[in-house]
Amino acid sequence: MSKLKALVKHLRRGNVYRRADLEQWSKAVDRHLGELLEDGTLQKLSQGLYYYPKATPFGYAPPDEKTLVRSFLKDDMFLLTSPNAYNSLGVGTTQLYNKRVVYNHKRHGEFELGGRTFFFHIKPRFPKTLTTEFLLVDLVNNHETLAEDLEDVLSKVQSKAATMDLKKLQKAVKMYGGVKAKKVFRSVLNTSEQPQYAA
Repeated sequence: MSKLKALVKHLRRGNVYRRADLEQWSKAVDRHLGELLEDGTLQKLSQGLYYYPKATPFGYAPPDEKTLVRSFLKDDMFLLTSPNAYNSLGVGTTQLYNKRVVYNHKRHGEFELGGRTFFFHIKPRFPKTLTTEFLLVDLVNNHETLAEDLEDVLSKVQSKAATMDLKKLQKAVKMYGGVKAKKVFRSVLNTSEQPQYAA
């Protein structure tokens, strides 16, 4: 068996690899990478990032976005989202955006991975998965980037907030909210904190 074929035997379809990942199986990684790219075994996603395509009945499937981001960051500490997620809140946002946002602890900026553009933002804190509370706070944090009527959306955000679990919302505002978010939710949360006296 050739050294190139021996290298390919270690690869798993659908996985994304960094150049450094392949060094454990090849002593001539740059030459082997060149050959694998030339014959189509691997696809280059970005500098130093490669994809071993997964075959489907309809052709080769593109890499899963989470797999792509995980390989780029070299860890699982990120939250992948999109402004489209705000549309599930029912607060008047209906626009569709071709935008992928990655909250993480390492990288900041716009990066093209596998022909798709990701906007990486370094954040000190973010949840492991999207929650309604986080999305509502995140919407207010980013309200100026949205195409809708802002006053109308923010009014509906406050109405929505009043129907939610206020303890969970208060925690989300405290952990993830910027100055604007803290201001927008203050009236709803302060109302919930008023002491209740017996008649």
